[in-house]
Parts: sequence; C-alpha cells; structure tokens
Amino acid sequence: GKEEAPAAENPSRVPQGKAGERSSLLYSAGQFFFEYLVVVSLRKMSDGRYEPKITYQFPKRENLLKGQKEEEERLLQAIPLFCFPDGNNWAPVTEFTSETFSFVLTNVDGSRKIGYCRRLLPSGRGVRLPEVFCIISCLGCFGLFSKILDEVEKRRQISMAVIYPFMQGLRESPFPAPGKTVTIKSFIPESGTELIELTRPVDAHLEHVEFQALLQQLSPQLILHIFASAVLERRLIFLAQELSVLSQCIHAVAALLYPFTWAHTYIPVVPECLLDTVCCPTPFMVGIQMRHLERVLDQPMEEALIVDLCEGKILRAVGDEEEILPIKLQNEMLTSLNRHNNNNNIHTAEQVNTLVSEAFVHFFVRTVGHYASHIKWSKSGPGAFQERAFCKAIASRSNRKFVKKFVKTNMFSLFIEEAEKSRIPQEGNG
Repeated sequence: GKEEAPAAENPSRVPQGKAGERSSLLYSAGQFFFEYLVVVSLRKMSDGRYEPKITYQFPKRENLLKGQKEEEERLLQAIPLFCFPDGNNWAPVTEFTSETFSFVLTNVDGSRKIGYCRRLLPSGRGVRLPEVFCIISCLGCFGLFSKILDEVEKRRQISMAVIYPFMQGLRESPFPAPGKTVTIKSFIPESGTELIELTRPVDAHLEHVEFQALLQQLSPQLILHIFASAVLERRLIFLAQELSVLSQCIHAVAALLYPFTWAHTYIPVVPECLLDTVCCPTPFMVGIQMRHLERVLDQPMEEALIVDLCEGKILRAVGDEEEILPIKLQNEMLTSLNRHNNNNNIHTAEQVNTLVSEAFVHFFVRTVGHYASHIKWSKSGPGAFQERAFCKAIASRSNRKFVKKFVKTNMFSLFIEEAEKSRIPQEGNG
C-alpha cells in the first residue's frame, strides 16, 4: 500500500493502492515470511548448453491444495528463467563471486510476488557450476531477505540438510511489524544453537530500497531526468553488467514515485528470451544486462529513455527530460540530492533512504498535495475528484503545466480512485 503525501505522518489514514498495481510493497505484520525456497541448478543439455532447472523446493508440492497447484505450476516454470536471466552459455568454474538480486512476477490477478536470489558457487573441489537460492515471497523487504540469504549461504557451505530446519523456523515465525524484531532459533552442527534476529526498518515503505545504489551509479541531475520520465509513465530501459546493480537501481527508481505506484510492466532483470519486451508500445520499466545492448538498440522501439548504469549516462532520450519538472522544484531537489551525495559516507543507508525519499515526497506535496480538498463528498458513497478546480487552484504556472500532464497518468488516477473510496470521517465533509 502507499501513503498519501499529506498524511505521511499518519499512516493509519492512508488510501491503499490496488493489489498488484505496485512496484514496492508494504505488508501487514504476521504474514508468512515466504512461500517457498527453491534451488535452481544448471543442467547440461544434449546440445552442450545449460538449462536452469529447479532441483530442490521447500515446502514440498504435496502440501499444496489443488487450486494452488495450478498457479504454482505457472510460477515455478518462470522462476528458473529469472534466476539465470543471462542465457544458456555457462561453463563450470572454480571461482565465482556470489551475488544478490531480486525479480518480480505478476500473477494473472495482478498481484505480485518477489523472488530474492543469491547466486553462489557450491562448496567443493574442482570446477563447479553456480546455483541460485531463490526465496519467493509476497513481502517487499530487500534488506531482511538479504540477511536470510546470508544465513542460507552459510548453511549451504555445511550441507543442504542444515538449511531445511532454519527455513522451517522462519516459516513458523510471523513477519514482524515495522521497527520490530523476530528471533529465529537455529541449530548448526558443531556450533550449537544460534539466535538470528531479523529486524524490519521503521519506515516500511523504504524497506525494499537502497537509494545509495542509485546515487553511486548516477549523478543527481540524471536521477531527476529519470524521475521526470517515470512520473509521466514513459518507457525506461536500464543497462548494467551486474544483476544486483540492475535490480537495486530499478527498485530505487520505482520508490522515488512514492506515494504513487508504477502500475505498468516492471521487470528489474529481463531474461534473455524476453528481450523483445522493449518493443512494447505501452510504458515499461526494465533492466537489461549490458551485453545485450546491441540487440536492444536494434529492436524496433518506440521512444524510450535508455540509461547506462555502468558509465552513469543516458544513451537515448526523448529530449525534453529537463523541462518536464517545474524548474524551481527541480533545483530544490537537486540541492537536496547533492547534499546527500556529498554526505554519502556519513549517513547510514537507512538515513540516505529517508533523506532522498523526503525530497521526492516533498515534490509531490508541493505539486499535488492539495488533492484531498478537491474531492467532493456526497452524503453517502464515494467521493468525486474535481480535476479542473484542482488544477486551477495551483498558483504557479510551471507547477500547473506539470500537474496537467501528471493528472493524465495511470498512477495518479489509481491514487485518486483509492482516495475517492477511502473517505475519512472529518469535520465539514458532506
């Protein structure tokens, strides 16, 4: 769910976004941490190429109900592709730096599941192939799941058998509320019982985000150009070598839109076989590995913003990115981002998240924060948003010019739809 900007200090009166229309997710406490853990390994095919296959799954399939099984079937077929999005050309190696990334799967009903992945080389001698431990969850909390994957990796070096009781303990624990901690007891042969503490960040809407990753790859000026494109729901393509950089940066860009939600195609890491996604005429936000750059540029594409995260530059643009946001507000955000950028080494990742998020939330408060007073309430039933009066109420011409475009976006419509449904009893309404 997403908070409305003016109610930021009062999360209880927040209109919720539609299930599945969201790119960064916020959940109630007490849910299962995860649906399952799967291990995806590379199997050699007769033609010498390697194909990713699920080789282990917890909990086992037989515990599922029939209706669940069909949906899970579809889900499970997609997972290997996203765990090894880089195609089939692998070779056994003796060294491999483990990496953490995440992907998003959208169900038929529009709800989303996140795959948290750790790709690592199993311990052993001689040449081996990397495998991926993937935790499927409805919960958006990258930091927490990275910590869980650290524990999984530690146990993997001992034996697969030690992973099972840890995941069982996790599955039996309720997902903590923001700012709260859950403690998992876990027994490891040789070292005895360990207590693992998992704490959720206080600010739940930032728990799937690391703005630091974005600030490390791109200048504040470029971040604002990307934000301007995203806010008008254009097509955005991000390129990087590493899966972790791609997934972190795309989650961060989507989070800049808070309290609004990206409601279109959203694929932080596009598998090689789905590269033609970039030909879509509709808006999308996708991440593609740098080695596919030539193939991407050769595709018959509509206008798109193409961002090279390795070099920190824009490869292709529409050309008006500098003029979309009101100049005064743009300069304020730039000052704010530059300040955080210079202090990167002083702030913790969580402080950077808060500071960056505040700058963008402030932008929305300044441009559309007055929306609530332009919802006309009937005695009963939903409210009706008065778009013309809302736009006319904006004194600044440059702000008004921007807002007239922004009100036409899907994300604004969805947000207002929820606000019209979620009347909060107040003095003077109706």
